[in-house]
Amino acid sequence: MNITERKPFTPGEILDEEFMQPAGLNQGTLAEKMAVPRRRINEIIRGRRAVTPDTAIRLSKIFNMTPEYWLNLQMKLDLWETIHDAKKQKEYEKLGAA
Repeated sequence: MNITERKPFTPGEILDEEFMQPAGLNQGTLAEKMAVPRRRINEIIRGRRAVTPDTAIRLSKIFNMTPEYWLNLQMKLDLWETIHDAKKQKEYEKLGAA
């Protein structure tokens, strides 16, 4: 996996811009279709909540794709954030070259 300096788009940004907007869905409608609270969708879109396996499965059913797609987006973001965490950066440097 290629970890760049540029932060990856969040799963919420992808969900909103690439899936909801083209489909004409708002947060309330998507939440209703997924049978989840609207707050969950709002927090994912705002980057305040991670996509869980449960959410990934629900999104995959709505948009006819794999749950792995959503989980991979989340994993890339989590990995980038961990690698770029200033506190952890010093710990990783102590471990040597990877």
